[in-house]
Amino acid sequence: MPLTSLLIAAAAYLLGSIPAGYLLVRLFRHQDIRSVGSGNIGATNVLRTGGKGLGAVTFLLDMLKGCAAVWLGALAWTFLVHGALIASTFPRRNCEALAALCAVLGHMFPVWLRFRGGKGVATGFGVFLVAAPWAALAAITIFFFVLAVSRYVSVASILGAASFPVFAWFLVRGARPAFFTAVEITVALLIILKHHQNIRRLFAGTESRFGVKQPA
Repeated sequence: MPLTSLLIAAAAYLLGSIPAGYLLVRLFRHQDIRSVGSGNIGATNVLRTGGKGLGAVTFLLDMLKGCAAVWLGALAWTFLVHGALIASTFPRRNCEALAALCAVLGHMFPVWLRFRGGKGVATGFGVFLVAAPWAALAAITIFFFVLAVSRYVSVASILGAASFPVFAWFLVRGARPAFFTAVEITVALLIILKHHQNIRRLFAGTESRFGVKQPA
């Protein structure tokens, strides 16, 4: 099982590390997204600097690579159990959780961009849309509600991430291995910690609001 875990982790990390925002802005605007706006490769910075279309596609692709990573983790579990390579008592959700964690880490710290990646919101949503769908949908609802009220993407992201483990506690059915629960909390904390600069700007009163032009 250690070799299997390593292969799942490596595959999920490499899938998560595909820098969709960076590639799209390079392809369509001939720019390095890391040199404009906040320097982040995620959907919000792409939207602000590259247009609504590119931002939406970035979010979608970042989400889908998270979905794909967890789906592949589950597929690997099915193959190994049916092939009698691991015991059927080994939790499927542990494979999903390992893939989820590594995909998010890949997005946040992609080897292709010298480990300078995004904040993991879209990819985090994607991994848990497969692993814990109702909790993920509840958390993204919090995200959009807070965004609509505050116009701060960072606040919406932080509160959405923080709410996810709470929703997962009540909405995830079936076996909940300790590792699966630990990954839920870890991913939420990683997303929050990746917003440390935004938190500083929020306290300083300099954080920009979504859809509000900054004064010249």
